[in-house]
Amino acid sequence: MQAKNSSEKKLNRINQRELDTKIEFMEGLVRRDPDYVDALQLLGDHYTQRGRYTDGLQVDERLARLEPESPLVFYNLACSYSLTDQFDRTALALEKALQLGYADFKWLARDPDLKKFRQQPAYRDILKKIRGRNIKVR
Repeated sequence: MQAKNSSEKKLNRINQRELDTKIEFMEGLVRRDPDYVDALQLLGDHYTQRGRYTDGLQVDERLARLEPESPLVFYNLACSYSLTDQFDRTALALEKALQLGYADFKWLARDPDLKKFRQQPAYRDILKKIRGRNIKVR
């Protein structure tokens, strides 16, 4: 059992190094072109995977300014707010995502990034609005 745990830790460290390399690469692209939406989206995802939630939030806020009509951008922004325990902002961003057409309600109901938010009263309010559209969630 001991060997398995150490190999899992080693693999985890390898994955972390690979992710750090991807982050450095994306940061370089974004330094050269601060409005490169695809690179920003990947960078935000990588930050979140690495547990760098505040950095991911900053990227998602920038994306919301660059792509104000994108439901996915506002959904990801809601996730970043949730990961940083900003639940009022989570609700606002999620409502905006829904207004813009976000419709993956099954994922919304189980997305681990929204786990803390799903325990908040604001989440229940959003569920009522979704159900008011006769859309099944869960």
